[in-house]
Amino acid sequence: MNTQSMTGHPQGSIPRIRQDLRRHQAVLVAIAVFVGLFGLTNAISPYPLTYFDVSFMASGGMTLALAAMGQTMVILSGGFDLSAGATVSLVNVVLATQMDPADFEANVALWTAIGIGTGMVVGAFNGFFVALLRLQPIVVTLATMFIVQGVTLLIMDKPGGFVSPSLGGFYLGDAVPNLLPASVLVIGVAVLFWVWLKNTRFGVSLYAVGSDPAAAEASGMRRMLTVFLTYTFAGGFYGLAGVFVSAQTGSGDPLVGNSLLLPMFAAVVIGGTRLGGGRGGLLGTVFGAYILMIVVNMLLTLNISAYYSTIAESCVLLAAVLAGSMSKDSPLAQKLQAAGDYLRARRGGLLVSQREQVDRRLPFSAPAGGARVAQARPASWWKANASTLRYALPAYGALLLVLIVTQVTLGNVFNNFGYWNTLLVLSAFLAILALGQGAVILTGGLDLSVPWTIALSGILVAGVVQGSDAALAYAVPLVLGIAVAIGFLNGLGIVALGLSPIVVTLAMNGLLQGAALLWSDGTPAGFAAPALRWIMTGKLLGVTPVIPLLALFIIGAVLMLGHTAFGRRIYALGNSEEAARLSGVKTGRVLISVYILSALCAALVGILLTGFSGQASLGMGDDYLLPSIAVVVVGGALITGGRGHYMGMFGGALLLTAMQMLLAGTSLPYAFRSVFFGFVILAAVIALRDRKGG
Repeated sequence: MNTQSMTGHPQGSIPRIRQDLRRHQAVLVAIAVFVGLFGLTNAISPYPLTYFDVSFMASGGMTLALAAMGQTMVILSGGFDLSAGATVSLVNVVLATQMDPADFEANVALWTAIGIGTGMVVGAFNGFFVALLRLQPIVVTLATMFIVQGVTLLIMDKPGGFVSPSLGGFYLGDAVPNLLPASVLVIGVAVLFWVWLKNTRFGVSLYAVGSDPAAAEASGMRRMLTVFLTYTFAGGFYGLAGVFVSAQTGSGDPLVGNSLLLPMFAAVVIGGTRLGGGRGGLLGTVFGAYILMIVVNMLLTLNISAYYSTIAESCVLLAAVLAGSMSKDSPLAQKLQAAGDYLRARRGGLLVSQREQVDRRLPFSAPAGGARVAQARPASWWKANASTLRYALPAYGALLLVLIVTQVTLGNVFNNFGYWNTLLVLSAFLAILALGQGAVILTGGLDLSVPWTIALSGILVAGVVQGSDAALAYAVPLVLGIAVAIGFLNGLGIVALGLSPIVVTLAMNGLLQGAALLWSDGTPAGFAAPALRWIMTGKLLGVTPVIPLLALFIIGAVLMLGHTAFGRRIYALGNSEEAARLSGVKTGRVLISVYILSALCAALVGILLTGFSGQASLGMGDDYLLPSIAVVVVGGALITGGRGHYMGMFGGALLLTAMQMLLAGTSLPYAFRSVFFGFVILAAVIALRDRKGG
């Protein structure tokens, strides 16, 4: 018999409805915000929105929506994909260079398939290294991003090419005249595809792997195949986004996808997908993408400078991530729970000695805080440091090989003082970045705010000093003080709010980009002081003055990481944050300190780059993101933290700079360097990875 409650509802239906609402709460909130913003846009618009306006807005947000859908799949599996924007650019230039300019009625289905297939090839490349070789998704996709960017520039080094109008007519037109835009239909088909896919065996496995990879494998699910297919499908979405942006522009642009990365992550988070995997979906991401598009359009409608767009996107991303951190199973809640457990354990006298825990994790087997360790002394310094040397020396071996190749191909290397002087001067930038980025990586993090910390610092110092030596006395402390604030905010977001280092530093990079654009009004002014120019390009007893300063920096870096309590805590934190915390290490303070150190190093590089070139420019730090990570990894550091030595990182800086000088002396295009460095970092991660963890 079907028993009903007095209200007429079947027993159990109300709790079930409430459960469904809670499960889909994030999507419903995203839809509500979208409807509210759409209504607000209509209210502030001088004229009522027409079908044409709606169609235009639907097309305007489609590229971001499709790319973010692919990113959502990767995040659901527990990963990140930094190569998404570069893949969109690659598909765009492939179509723009391969289409026949005389063909105004191109086969839309064929070229769409080519675009999707190109994206899936890149996705399969990522999936091979992440799934089969079990490398860190961040490092793999970052390397892939630079490889794909290099390939894109090799295909087309400046905007141009031809995309058949038939592509634009199909994707930007109407599926049903004056009723249904084609862009809405494409998004609808993509969502239906996802609804079908997530209910397949693959979809169930995707959520299981994202929630708990070990449990998924233990239950018989094929984790490796699931992750590989996830990156491949995601690449297909990026490819479709590339097809659509080609239809919009009617031409090719090798940089068209570069601006998508920040809003892509923001759309994913706004749509309710949890960073870390296992919860969320593509429908919410679609609404998240259109929410961002409406926010940017509202800024333009209110006549607010477009320079605020990256600031708005960064703030929306941080706000969305922070809102998601309010749940009981969020990283923030887990940190609060861990802090409570720590206080209870401390009151109960359950904590072990800090020295007993930390001493086991130290480089060079140095005792923490100078404590005497009751153990036999190693027979020699070489044996004591065998592990460190095993990972650091390959960089110097590879450097010697590059020098030999340079001598053979270009000549006049080993006996040319000018070559060594230039090598050390150019290595100084990466050597400084290696300390900051290296310290962050040793704790298991990553700093993606390096590029615009460099650029903003250079723009500020050039704008303030205006060629005056006297102004350096207050300009340099001002810039370094701002860097401290940048690093502090990065660390605070990670420590206090429990947010992902990738998200926090990526958002900070967007904020700094907006700040640099607003400060310079899009055109940096000023130039370096003569004293700063002399340090980077002058001569002191035949040597560029920055070289002896670099020697002092190297000594200080080695002492800081290898022979101070702060350095030992960094290694302890990288090996096990929980063990470090229970052993008495103030993990929060250490994390904030390493991000401050990274920002200071990036700011110093910005100052020195300004002195080297004589002036600052927008994007002057863009070329240093991958190398700042590459020198650390090539130098033998473990990307997941806890292992590495600064001398290995310095060897990595010398190696990459020597390779740059070698490539610069050949006839290879500049874009080839990105491809080369991307493969170098993949090879280094594979060769030097932890044999236990993969």
